[in-house]
Amino acid sequence: MSNEAEHQLAPSAPDAPRPKRHPILIIVMGVAGTGKSTLARELERRLDMPYVEGDELHPKANIDKMSAGIPLTDADREPWLQLIRTTAEHMAAEQQADPSFARRPGALVTCSALRRYYRDILRGTYKPASATGGEGEGEGERSSRLPGHLDPPEPYRFPTYFVYIKGEKEVIMDRISKRQGHYMKPGMLDSQLATLESPEGEEGVVVVPLDTTTEEQADIAMRELSKLLPEPL
Repeated sequence: MSNEAEHQLAPSAPDAPRPKRHPILIIVMGVAGTGKSTLARELERRLDMPYVEGDELHPKANIDKMSAGIPLTDADREPWLQLIRTTAEHMAAEQQADPSFARRPGALVTCSALRRYYRDILRGTYKPASATGGEGEGEGERSSRLPGHLDPPEPYRFPTYFVYIKGEKEVIMDRISKRQGHYMKPGMLDSQLATLESPEGEEGVVVVPLDTTTEEQADIAMRELSKLLPEPL
């Protein structure tokens, strides 16, 4: 039998295991009414990445204030932002410890992320005073601890990227006025726009326009994120 025939009959080598990808945190951000959840769900579908609706992590006190048309303060938002980061870190640590986890590791989260220092909390590079201690440990802090065998990834090992949906006030106001059953009131948009510090120019930020389709927004986000990441999405 020729060498060529032997080669053809030889059993093929098993597929090499796929290298384990590093977890990342992608935050779809912008003021209320820009369609963060809609875009995030489309990115979830394309990336096969675990998704968390950031608004669902708001404490009841925050929801009550917003439902009453009362803008949130920094003190209201800081624990919420820290909880988003901690939740994503826990998810990433558990994924890395689970050999059967087959999705794109990390987390995809929606969050307004209005100010630069809010985004730094989400990046894991800034700890607000409300999260650094005080008198003992509250029930929420105890319940947010990871099991002893898991360590949350450091910020440099769990990089954060932002997809900023940018739009004009008139368009956003029209969208908010048509929403049903959401606690965010149209009159609160002015407060959010006044608080907003544009992330344009910051590291790890891509911008998508509001005035286009969700599919086109996702195309732009995927393309621009791919330029920032050290490995394929």
